[in-house]
Amino acid sequence: MRVYVPLTLSGLAEAHMKGELGPGPVTAYGVTPGLREWYASDDIEELEYAALGRAAAASLRLIAGVPGGAARRVVVAVDVRDQDVSAAPDRDPEPGEVRIAAAVPLAKAAAVHVDADGAVGEVTAAARALEAADRGDDDARSTVDGAEDHELLWYGVQEIPNLVGRA
Repeated sequence: MRVYVPLTLSGLAEAHMKGELGPGPVTAYGVTPGLREWYASDDIEELEYAALGRAAAASLRLIAGVPGGAARRVVVAVDVRDQDVSAAPDRDPEPGEVRIAAAVPLAKAAAVHVDADGAVGEVTAAARALEAADRGDDDARSTVDGAEDHELLWYGVQEIPNLVGRA
């Protein structure tokens, strides 16, 4: 199963140094029954793109939790065995949210998705506005949506050393 693990650039640097994503449990996003219902599509590519988008939103929350960090959303696409993935234990998980019990070797990564340099300003503003958006502030929600309008760029796993040099 392909899952998408939200990180920050510093989190990616740590994973690169350790050679794994973790420790477990690792939160990720994948094509789950809840995501299928939320997105209402049968097209697997669209569903995987939606899971990637959910992971990007979770990455934004990670950025918001580390003021002053590099404001670029990071998502690592990882292939794991179906039996290693379980539903998120929360009573009301985000659509597509799953848990991987143990650390995941970075060697299982298929790709890394990262914001372009040009998105940094809007991602920074979105991270600052996230709390107000969660409280229902429409202007803040618009700011968060501005970051979501940026497509994440695709990088091969061999490019991780160059990416973490930006952290």
